[in-house]
Amino acid sequence: MKEFHAPVMAVFRRLVRDTMRERPPTVAPETPCGEALQVMRDYAAAAVVVISPEGHPVGMLTEEDVVRRIAYLVPVGTPVKEVMRSPIKTVHDDDYLFHGIGFMNRSGLDRLPVVDQNGQLTGILRLRDAVTDSMTHVMDLTRRLTHEETVEGLKLIREAQVAVAGGLLEDRIPISDIQTLLTHITNDIHRRAQSMILRDLSQEGWGEPPVAFDIIVMGSGGRGESFLHSDQDYGFILMDHPAEHHRMVDTYFKEVARRMSTILNVVGIPTCSGNVMAGNPQWRKSLSEWCRQVAGWIEKPDPTTLRYADIFFDFRHVAGHEPLAMSLRQHVSRLAPRNHVFLRQMQKVQEDHGVALGTFGRLIPEQDPPHRGRVNLKYQGLIPLVETVRLLALREGLNQTATLKRIDGLTARGVLSRDEQDYLSDAFRNLTTFILRQQIEDFRAGLDVTPYVRPELLSSREKENLVDSLRAIAALRDRVRSEFTGEVF
Repeated sequence: MKEFHAPVMAVFRRLVRDTMRERPPTVAPETPCGEALQVMRDYAAAAVVVISPEGHPVGMLTEEDVVRRIAYLVPVGTPVKEVMRSPIKTVHDDDYLFHGIGFMNRSGLDRLPVVDQNGQLTGILRLRDAVTDSMTHVMDLTRRLTHEETVEGLKLIREAQVAVAGGLLEDRIPISDIQTLLTHITNDIHRRAQSMILRDLSQEGWGEPPVAFDIIVMGSGGRGESFLHSDQDYGFILMDHPAEHHRMVDTYFKEVARRMSTILNVVGIPTCSGNVMAGNPQWRKSLSEWCRQVAGWIEKPDPTTLRYADIFFDFRHVAGHEPLAMSLRQHVSRLAPRNHVFLRQMQKVQEDHGVALGTFGRLIPEQDPPHRGRVNLKYQGLIPLVETVRLLALREGLNQTATLKRIDGLTARGVLSRDEQDYLSDAFRNLTTFILRQQIEDFRAGLDVTPYVRPELLSSREKENLVDSLRAIAALRDRVRSEFTGEVF
């Protein structure tokens, strides 16, 4: 773990499409073996992919196959479908690269055809392109994060997060990178769960999804700022469909949601206490219904809808038909800046979310068990920062969801000064570092994983940084309170 450094993080951040080679040479199933060999010679290729008339990979012929299955064994006129490897495994171009690496390692493969969401061949992934000999020290982590697509495999992936996060934190990898990786792992669990569920439903006679749909996650997962403990904050956006098909469509996706929540709970992502899950019709709607619901929240805010909006506005695509999430994000970005009353009401709801800082800059610890002496840096530090920056981003119509990117976007527009950008970015990094480090220590000690940090474990310098961070957040909140009050009244 000590040699784990920033460039290696690319293995976990990159997608298959970032590393795959261009579309390999292809032949049809009826192509004679002699012609297939000529194609391999013409392209100096180690393999050709056999594709159906629809463009889907159905087999593959490699140099090894030529030696073992063709040379001196069959006539050159034999159709390639009789000697090709089939069925073959594929990987999607939007899968995480570490997923493809792990799958090839488990399956003993040195290459995988790459397909898009429609199953069309787009490229080929070679193991040696993805992982060089100099990166063997990361292979153990890769294996730990890639298991068979089963519930037990997903559970092992979830459990590996602690070891990965701990090692990266010890190696001083930037906290934002660690949170991004934790989010990627959690989101990948959602994607694999979706794949398992759709496969099982098809085998059980439910058929394919009646309409295209997208899975979105909200809260810290939507911002790409996950910690070790996160619950289920997710919803479905369904493609618009005729009203007379509603019952049939909803029955299907209600079942998908039921199975999704069950799998996530078993894996170690518990159900949301606020029922912010696709099993609740509030969070399972067509695109048009979502647009109307969001418009209603913004036009007629009340305590309930403001709470929903606060959870929802950080949403991001996880799996499925991404254009649905993109359309909904554009809708939000158009509506929110126009309604100052709504934004003022959101700010008013947040007024009581103060920071853990008392008179003379002293930290305010909890007085009651079980967290006596600790400081809740999530609810009295990080959340006040996140929600205030979000409020400004909504007012400015920014599409970003990550807090640091929102801070940068607000600075680029002149809403924040360069000094504020530095102070607030440092505040975010300090708070997230202290919280994640405490969570890892608590997990290793067999304690509940919470955002309650023990101040006595901070160095003198860290305590000074923490106080400075909380002061910067408090100053931003005071300024925003003044701005939003002046705009409305």
